[in-house]
Amino acid sequence: MNNDKRRQIFERLRADNPHPTTELNWTSPFELLVAVALSAQSTDVGVNKATAKLFAVANTPQTLLALGLEGIKAHIKTLGLFNNKAKNLVAMCEQLIRDHQGEVPAQRAALEALPGVGRKTANVILNTAFGEPTIAVDTHIFRVSNRTRLAPGKNVDEVEQKLIKVVPREFKQDAHHWLILLGRYTCVARKPRCGSCIIEDLCEYKEKTDL
Repeated sequence: MNNDKRRQIFERLRADNPHPTTELNWTSPFELLVAVALSAQSTDVGVNKATAKLFAVANTPQTLLALGLEGIKAHIKTLGLFNNKAKNLVAMCEQLIRDHQGEVPAQRAALEALPGVGRKTANVILNTAFGEPTIAVDTHIFRVSNRTRLAPGKNVDEVEQKLIKVVPREFKQDAHHWLILLGRYTCVARKPRCGSCIIEDLCEYKEKTDL
């Protein structure tokens, strides 16, 4: 795929959705960090249902710790891997209080040092909470990047590095959100809805559908 076509793709995505954002509900960097940590193998809808009740009683490292491990589990038990997620949240809160005065750090290394936080989560926090032009690659973005040939790669790290290289600067801040929404609702895993896709004629997927 050439750069002119890539630019056209992002121009269309921007025209269709000028101010994209995460579908997770949050009001502070800490709430976003918790929500993203809980989103592994869970839907955003499911996470939002759980955090609506959780954040009503605890939305800081200190108040979350005060709930205790079992109290946290009780609020997130509807989510996959909730036992492990609860343990990570406790350890995360302890580290935030000990090393960062209870604040979410805005540096990649510090974020990735937190329990349960990997590169993808750190990228989401840096982008959405702190406005950095990072591109977090999840299964949706990995699929879209390879299927469209926008930024093909063998693994998420390769795709991330390719996207960082080929996405025009003016689109980098919002690229993550546009691509994840495209993958979640249009370029879906089993059978992409090519017929209703706004970039169908620019996409280089060979097995297009009429949906």
